[in-house]
Amino acid sequence: MHYNGELRLPCLFPACYSAAYSILLVAVMPIILGVDPGSRITGYGVIRQQAGKVEYLGSGCIRTSGEQLSDKLKQIYDGISEIILQFKPELFAIEQVFMAKNPDSALKLGQARGSAIVAAVNAGLPVAEYAARQVKQSVVGTGAADKEQVQHMVKQLLKLPACPQADAADALAVALCHSHTQQSLIRMAGKVHGTVRGRLR
Repeated sequence: MHYNGELRLPCLFPACYSAAYSILLVAVMPIILGVDPGSRITGYGVIRQQAGKVEYLGSGCIRTSGEQLSDKLKQIYDGISEIILQFKPELFAIEQVFMAKNPDSALKLGQARGSAIVAAVNAGLPVAEYAARQVKQSVVGTGAADKEQVQHMVKQLLKLPACPQADAADALAVALCHSHTQQSLIRMAGKVHGTVRGRLR
């Protein structure tokens, strides 16, 4: 296994965050860990969300070795656990399983994804899940974006000196998607809060 490079939410998906809780999340400038799962290469990306902006903290890949899938799944679990200890994120986001043409590949991807999720849950982190098209739409502006476009936009948004490795870029894109979702919910909560206050007057 090779590497490069207590705030709990009331639910697993951000749609049910309260306005007060969303404001609290911004106040503490949460660190978000994004993961792009894979049985051979699992990408990870870590960003900090603060005052409507995002700051790059780190990214890289967990490269598994060996022939047994069970050994690879343990390496993914251990790798994500170590990254959580290193960066101490408050939020965790991961890409959903897509419908692969090869059922065996889809099964392995789902198991790799499960290992990463268990590592996050065991660390007390809330888990948010996003479809690949949703991530691409959020970061690039189109759900049909290719990997090179994702890499380029991640580099631009995080002001990186060079494009990150493809799997790490995908993981950073997942983290950015979660950050954008958070910011949208906070803006919506602010509008609702202002409307309620206006009616009470």
